[in-house]
Amino acid sequence: MPLFSFFTSHSKDPVTPSSLIWQQPIPLRLDGLFKPDDTSVNHAEYFQSAQAFLEAHSYDVITRATSQSLGRKVNVQDITEIRIHLEKHGAYYHPARVETLVGQKQLSFVLNVALSEPGRRFIERDYHYLRRLNAETLFHYLPQVYGWDQMTLSGGSKFGLFLGEWFDGYHEFHLAPDPADKALKIIVWDELGGRFFLSAAQIKTLYVQAAKILTCYYNLLTFEQILAWHHAAGDFVVKLQNDQPHLRLVTVRRYAAIFENSRQAPAEANDPRQLLQALLVFFLTLSLQMRLDRLEGVGDMVWSEKAVVDATLTGFLEALSLKHDVDVLPDSPLTCFMAYLSACQASDLLDLSTAIVNRFNPRMPELPLIKKNLSKHIASLYESIQEILAIF
Repeated sequence: MPLFSFFTSHSKDPVTPSSLIWQQPIPLRLDGLFKPDDTSVNHAEYFQSAQAFLEAHSYDVITRATSQSLGRKVNVQDITEIRIHLEKHGAYYHPARVETLVGQKQLSFVLNVALSEPGRRFIERDYHYLRRLNAETLFHYLPQVYGWDQMTLSGGSKFGLFLGEWFDGYHEFHLAPDPADKALKIIVWDELGGRFFLSAAQIKTLYVQAAKILTCYYNLLTFEQILAWHHAAGDFVVKLQNDQPHLRLVTVRRYAAIFENSRQAPAEANDPRQLLQALLVFFLTLSLQMRLDRLEGVGDMVWSEKAVVDATLTGFLEALSLKHDVDVLPDSPLTCFMAYLSACQASDLLDLSTAIVNRFNPRMPELPLIKKNLSKHIASLYESIQEILAIF
């Protein structure tokens, strides 16, 4: 059977029952702090549950993952060692990197572990949404997933876990002030090579790709889309290749039609105006959410620079150009939407955006920031739209 060993993030020394951290609680909050009223889960319980998950059903999930990665059948006897590295404490998950040794090959997977109530609420759906979207689309922006389960500790604490593809070389990123000029820029959390800021051109590319990815997974006919995503939660990760950013999306906490009445069947577009109106709602919502982050990932909510508006529009239109024709539209989705957009005045966009914002959860921490910047945002967006329409 494989030999298991446990590590905290980037530590070379294994964590054992004799380590000081073994019985220490894991922080369940975004700020990484532990408070007395939190549910107590210690590192020992975390690592033991992770091992039990991988051992379950004769190591079914880890052998399936290694077999798919290598393109050949892998038996548990072929796996000599499994190293579980607790990587970080996130808003919803406490992900571990699972290093798996098969012969001379070392394979890495992500083990997402939900300890908190919000995380446990999302994790099973996240797993099934990832499976569904990977099966239904040809895009490769989401991780492959290999299996999920829920475990209950002797004390009654519950864990939700699923094993997925590890995006090697990708890192979390957030807005942060650059000490050189105090301007808000994207800082990449490369904990091994050192954190670094992206250039203005790289930041534009990053936001173009983020908007493109989310639009690629938007369903024109059912209005289904990836919801509950946040830059603040580190849902996107980035890797530089030849100095160019490449993005992936690591989670899908919700995939549904926006503002859908849960008591009704999902709406389907049966006329072009309905389809285009829903697409406009998606785009306006996307343009707002793309500008939000938490300062350095854990601080106050912050609003990004105007350049993000142009990047969001570019990424949205790039993805829309990839959409297949649909029967209810007389031309391609891109051509029809641009014609629809050309008829919209700035006041129309502001009225619709205000209606969208009024439907947001009033307890959203970012809502005051959105309302404060909404008018200027729509003015900038309308300006960007007119520039695109002039050359379309």
